[in-house]
Amino acid sequence: MTMTSETEEGAATAEERRWLLPVYPHYPVEPVRGDGVMLTTRDGRELIDFYGGHAVALLGYGHPRLVAALDAQARTLFFQSNVVPLEIRARAARRLVEFGPAGLTRAFLVNSGAEANENALRLAFRQRPGRARVVAVEGAFHGRTAAAGALTWGSARWYGFPRAPFAVAFVPRGDVTALERELSDGTAAALIAEPVQGQAGAYALGAEWLAAAREITRQTGTVLIFDEVQCGMGRTGQPFAAQAYGVTPDILTTAKGIAGGFPAGAVLVSDELAAGLAVGDLGSTFGGGPLACALMIATFDAIAEEGLLPRVRRLAQQIRDTCRVGPVTDIQGDGFLLGLRTRRPAREVHAELIDRGIFAGTAADPHIVRLLPPLVLEDRHVEALAAALSGIAP
Repeated sequence: MTMTSETEEGAATAEERRWLLPVYPHYPVEPVRGDGVMLTTRDGRELIDFYGGHAVALLGYGHPRLVAALDAQARTLFFQSNVVPLEIRARAARRLVEFGPAGLTRAFLVNSGAEANENALRLAFRQRPGRARVVAVEGAFHGRTAAAGALTWGSARWYGFPRAPFAVAFVPRGDVTALERELSDGTAAALIAEPVQGQAGAYALGAEWLAAAREITRQTGTVLIFDEVQCGMGRTGQPFAAQAYGVTPDILTTAKGIAGGFPAGAVLVSDELAAGLAVGDLGSTFGGGPLACALMIATFDAIAEEGLLPRVRRLAQQIRDTCRVGPVTDIQGDGFLLGLRTRRPAREVHAELIDRGIFAGTAADPHIVRLLPPLVLEDRHVEALAAALSGIAP
């Protein structure tokens, strides 16, 4: 990320450094207001948000459906825990299951992507007792908690725990032979993969590899987990990448934009995986709270009623057709999770885009500018991105 220098930092950066742990790098942008896909900064700049709060602002900012749902639910029932049934919780879970791939029929509601992945892994080990390994893919980012962090590529520099809770093996992206080798002995409880890797730079694993992974896991009795925390919720132009690539996993995790910006996440599983669970086997204090559920329902309504999935498919193609200009040599990823590959270091291009009114993201790959815009993006915003890139030196 492009760090704010000491001489350029604003009041918010200084105050955060005073009161918070100094663990986040900052882009040189301080938003004070959002409207649609536009951000207004404290110094008066107007930026088109192609970053989407790291894929969280799925419907942009101030979406009337989200605002109305939040207001109505907050006035009705602000919170109750999972020890009481809630109609709105059941309705949110039903909408999620109906939105997701056929065959995943039960949901467990949580607060974040890492929490979703932790519970997915717990379910996998419960299904495959005696197995003590998990296989992941090089470049993966699954979270920062104990289990999810152990499966995140390069996490050794920040992991912190004395040991991982299970044995971990990473396979190269696209290498089916390596995948077969790691799974063939039947000691792995699960294979976890992001169909489109986010932090790695919007890298799509592809339909062929995903289909092979499905077949190999089926043959070896390995639980297949799709981490769709970043690539899910319509970002590929389909409800989930599982539907986009025609491959259904045993478990699917989602979070980020599932509630339009409110903390929420979920685990989707089949009836078969749900069958062995008893009261108390899983739990989450805030998971499935009424505010999150109301916003989940509002998000599903907006996606359907505003035709956002066809819009994503159309505008993603427009980005591919018009934005391979200036410093951009190639475009990778899928839908609204795209990586612009740059000749020069991405941080330089990122800074110049901000100067031209475009706020994008970066990635672990130093030559990728990452795009994770809200699904409500419009043609004129893509045209502005193409024009900005055209004005940047190769």
